[in-house]
Amino acid sequence: MISLVLAMVWNRRGQALVIALLSLFGVAAAVAAPAYLRAADRAVAAGQVTTSLPSERAVELTTLRLDHRRDPPGSEPTDIDLTRTGTALTGLAGFAYVYSAEYPTVGIEPDDRNRTRFVYRQDACAHLTMTAGRCAIASGDVVLGAETGRRLGLKPGDSITLTFAVRPSPRLPDYVPAGVPKQFLIAGLYRATDPADEFWGTHGYFGRDSGDRPGEPAFVTSASLRTMDHGAMQTSLDAYAGPGALNVDRLPALQTRLAQLQASVTDFGAGVELKSGLPGLLTRIDEGRRAAHRIVPVLAVALVLLACLTIFLAVGYGTEGRRPELAVVALRGARWGQRWWLATGENIVAIVAGALLGCLAGQLLVTLFTAWRFPGVGADPGLASLRWAPVAAGAAVLTVLLAERRQIATPVAELLRRAPAVRGSARAVAAEAVVVLLAAVATVQLSADLLGVGTFAAALIVIAAALVVARLLLPWATVLGRRALRAGRLGAALAGFQLSRRPGAARLFALLTAAVAVVGYASAAVDVAARGRMLEAEVGTGATRVLTVAATGRQNLMNAVRAADPSGAYAMAAVRLSSDPGRPALLAVDTTRLGLVALGPAVNVGPLRPAAPPPVELKGATVAFDITASGFATGKTVDLTAVLSPSGGGDDQVIPYGVVTNGRHVYSQSVPACAGGCTLNSLRLFGGQGTLDIAGKLTVHSLRTPDWRASEGGTAAASPDGLKIDVTSLNGLANGMFVQPADAPWPLPVATAGVTALKSINGLDAREVPVKVAVRADAIPGGGAPAVLVDLDYADRLATDGAQTAGAQVWLNDRAPADVVDRLESRGLVVIGDVRTAQVRARLDNQGPAIALWFYVIVAVLATALAAGALILSASVDRARRVEDLSALRTQGLTRRALRQATLWTYPVLVAVAVVAGMAIAALGWWLTGWALPLAGLNRPEVPLPTWPNPLVLTATGIAAAAVLAAVALAAGRRTLREIR
Repeated sequence: MISLVLAMVWNRRGQALVIALLSLFGVAAAVAAPAYLRAADRAVAAGQVTTSLPSERAVELTTLRLDHRRDPPGSEPTDIDLTRTGTALTGLAGFAYVYSAEYPTVGIEPDDRNRTRFVYRQDACAHLTMTAGRCAIASGDVVLGAETGRRLGLKPGDSITLTFAVRPSPRLPDYVPAGVPKQFLIAGLYRATDPADEFWGTHGYFGRDSGDRPGEPAFVTSASLRTMDHGAMQTSLDAYAGPGALNVDRLPALQTRLAQLQASVTDFGAGVELKSGLPGLLTRIDEGRRAAHRIVPVLAVALVLLACLTIFLAVGYGTEGRRPELAVVALRGARWGQRWWLATGENIVAIVAGALLGCLAGQLLVTLFTAWRFPGVGADPGLASLRWAPVAAGAAVLTVLLAERRQIATPVAELLRRAPAVRGSARAVAAEAVVVLLAAVATVQLSADLLGVGTFAAALIVIAAALVVARLLLPWATVLGRRALRAGRLGAALAGFQLSRRPGAARLFALLTAAVAVVGYASAAVDVAARGRMLEAEVGTGATRVLTVAATGRQNLMNAVRAADPSGAYAMAAVRLSSDPGRPALLAVDTTRLGLVALGPAVNVGPLRPAAPPPVELKGATVAFDITASGFATGKTVDLTAVLSPSGGGDDQVIPYGVVTNGRHVYSQSVPACAGGCTLNSLRLFGGQGTLDIAGKLTVHSLRTPDWRASEGGTAAASPDGLKIDVTSLNGLANGMFVQPADAPWPLPVATAGVTALKSINGLDAREVPVKVAVRADAIPGGGAPAVLVDLDYADRLATDGAQTAGAQVWLNDRAPADVVDRLESRGLVVIGDVRTAQVRARLDNQGPAIALWFYVIVAVLATALAAGALILSASVDRARRVEDLSALRTQGLTRRALRQATLWTYPVLVAVAVVAGMAIAALGWWLTGWALPLAGLNRPEVPLPTWPNPLVLTATGIAAAAVLAAVALAAGRRTLREIR
């Protein structure tokens, strides 16, 4: 019996090859999904590591070694020495370690406001290029930066004297010597070989330094650092990832070790600080992998089901062609088991052979695709990829048995019919109803987690909808065929009857429709995800390029940016304020330039900058106020402080004027920064600590602006004599009372996105500012949604602190010149960060969802191949009988034109209808299930991402699928036409 089955396989080897290939496709899909996930895990890790910042691949332990010069002789320091304890805190496999220490010195800079960073960094010489002389190798050697040597006129061989220094007060800019001077020999001048190398950590050695100088520390040996008389010293131990340290296989152990490291640091107390972006990087990798593991199975299941449907169609078609053979077997009295074996044996042999090859083909496909798309990552093949192969092979065998069951159970008389009856049996309808019911249940069970039964929702919807559409549309082939016959269009009539009279036509149409739907669904996911990543990169970043600058005054920021870009063509000042958890992001920008610089949805900024009175101008290096005070009780006076903003640039000046006493007096202070003019930001009145019931009246004769605004504690108004301030009570006001010119709108107009109601925001000085929602937008550039946008100039006028802002930024568009950083730094800004939209997009393109969606490309190609194979198989099985029938009709007078129509356009028309129906089903499936795909990751960003695919993309996908399948159908028809005599 086995030899007979093998002979049957060989005799119909073309059909067996098709069945084996279909089995190969199904099992390959089942193998490719887990194999691709293994490769995706590696690709996600490698991609995130490649696009990460150096600070995200490093761990930094820092501690401040105290001044021990006055410790008793023989006493042991109680602070932490990283040279002894640092190694116990690390132990990260594959990481390199660098110890460094530094303190400030003075002696070579002409301005005491500028200190020289006196640094020892382990193995620094290996990462410096000496432009003159040699590197430091002995105690007393020092190497200076090449630009420092040129600026100060120093060269190798010169002697310099350095002294440990401190800055006594943060409010005072000068450094003061605090140690014994020491003489050093300049051994050489250097430039950093690669300032961005991970070796240098996050210490900012080569960034712009104070006094508009390039950052160039004085590097010395460890002996020089220890022997010099010094006080407190900053020490650090940096660990940065070496090759392979962040491979996906090492990540679990690394996460465990990082948790242990954090616990060790906590045990040491406040003496050691741990700084690292590595946990954030590991979290991104882990979330990306989890997202990929939820995205890939959705269409992998659909492809396996599609392969089973194709096998069902192929076996059904093949069995129909063997109906006379099966009838002969039944007539000769073969037993039931023999009939089953003879009917299914050759298909099962082909299925098993295809399954074995599918195991290899699936892994090989992923390996080749990974080598092309993710070079250098590796697919990491393993037996774990085969875990679903037996399930897919078993499903294929079960499909064969189901397809053969009908013919085996058919009576012999029916098997001998040349044109078998096309049945719409209740059993077939019931089976389709079960599929529809399963699809409905899976859709109802679908959740944002995309786990469990919900994973099958998209696949079941596609298959169920294709079966329903086939049952609804294919009967129209009979109707149209009859109409064509009555109209005398014999070619169209014969094509219609061919589709309606063949039992497998409905299954073929369902298969083509489902295959196109899978392709359409894949293209929808890829398109929505790609547009979402672009929008996330643009809106999340805010502009083509965003520079973060060191803490600076808000007016200084705007003045510097406007001076660097007078035309407003490419640069804009911005401040990103920190907001409380649960509150929307808050951004303040120079709205006059937002439209030209920002990316993302446009925001109407006109209402954010209504007309307002000009600010109060004060001119001269001496700023004086002529004040009359009255009504203040003895011991209950107020102190006056003014906040002034230099008109020509520079940080705000907070000027104390001292106690205001009863009577008329002139209060004067020297403010050199106001020599070119200043604007008055605010006046602050506050009483002594613990003093209650302060009340009195002030008249500032030199201020005659018509409108004023006062905070809680009193009132302010203009009068013929000047500004009148009535202090009613300062009780409970820790910061006192503020009086400001009414030179900004109140409430402050804001633009919001994703915020339903908003009454106030935290201002730039952290005080509550009432707001009015003037504009509602889809998203705020740089903030997304929910977010709030305000005008930076007006927000600063309402602020009363005069402090520097840590969230200062400069946004640039793609027209910014190459030297824009130099232009900004020449105006006093210090750039400490540089983020580009292209970098963010590259990082998003290497996250789990983006990498997972490349599998959908593989699925789309395989689904198209399955549909094409089904067309070829159907045409091959029907060819002999069609050639015989049409040859007879040709002999009886059928015209050549009608013959061409009947042979060439039967399957192309079927393809055209299937493509239209398939794309509609893809849209339906996306509407029902697309929302659950984590295309932007497991934690959705605060950006209004697109949810619906571009209609042009779906149209182009449908046209491409139709072109491929129609070409296959035409080729099959031409072959049939050539054989007709």
